Amino acid sequence: MSVLVYTESENGKFKKNALEVASYASEIAKQMGTSATAISFNATENNSLGEYGISKVLNVTDDKLKTFNAKAYADAVQQAVEKEGAKVIILSSSTDTKYLAPLLAGHLKAGYIPNVVGAPQSTSPFIVKRTTFSNKGFAFSEISTETKIVGVSNNAYGIHENKTTATVENFSPTLNDGDFSTKSIDIDKVVGKATIADADIVVSGGRGLKGPENWGMIEELADVLGAATACSKPVSDLGWRPHGEHVGQTGKPVASNLYIAIGISGAIQHLAGVSSSKVKVVINSDPEAPFFKAADYGIVGDAFEVVPQLIEKLKEFKAQNA
Repeated sequence: MSVLVYTESENGKFKKNALEVASYASEIAKQMGTSATAISFNATENNSLGEYGISKVLNVTDDKLKTFNAKAYADAVQQAVEKEGAKVIILSSSTDTKYLAPLLAGHLKAGYIPNVVGAPQSTSPFIVKRTTFSNKGFAFSEISTETKIVGVSNNAYGIHENKTTATVENFSPTLNDGDFSTKSIDIDKVVGKATIADADIVVSGGRGLKGPENWGMIEELADVLGAATACSKPVSDLGWRPHGEHVGQTGKPVASNLYIAIGISGAIQHLAGVSSSKVKVVINSDPEAPFFKAADYGIVGDAFEVVPQLIEKLKEFKAQNA
């Protein structure tokens, strides 16, 4: 009986969260005295999962599955679970997996707990720690069903090397035509920049920037830090930035190591969506902005004065330490 982990990839390469859930699955397998098996879709670097404790990879190569399809992927993962006799399935907590996991839970009659932030407190009974109330608290939850699905919060467990040799086995699940009744017509992807989901650092701007013509300093700061750029909901609603950069409870959740909010007052929905970030820095001219109460560090000042100076100092620091 192995632990099965679903690993996400893009353009053949594993995402950061795939390495994190592989590390997590390896730890659970160790606790349970078994091995960890991964399923991948159209990935080209399957052997690399052995670096994180995965002993076997079921490699699915199918042109129909090059674009994520929750129903088809759920069917494929279910077949992999049945093939391996897995009783514990590990996924990330990405937008895609939060669509896939409930479908998979229904197929397998499995209990599903998302937003898990650590290895199980116990595997018998199976108890995990998860965030609750928009990341304002924690709960210890038990999965009592025979088959268990765990959704690991991004950047919560971390990536841990546990070198082993991964054998790669081609796997061809049976696909149902009905799974493809919903199709993706167009996908808007960020090209050439760090994505919000994978970035360790996120630089985000709000209405305090006064207009899209001032976004250059946000992008410059992000370039210096190797960060992803993001924005508040009003900014995307106004059309200053694409909706794919909107972060918060109603946009993309952020769980970066560092989140820098510039000109963002800190509406409750925004704070809820970025609260999982480990360190939060706010730059705002209003000392009463709600974000200051949630931030680890704050600068009260005009962003148009503070950010250029910050960029200059960071460039100097990088030059001295090159």
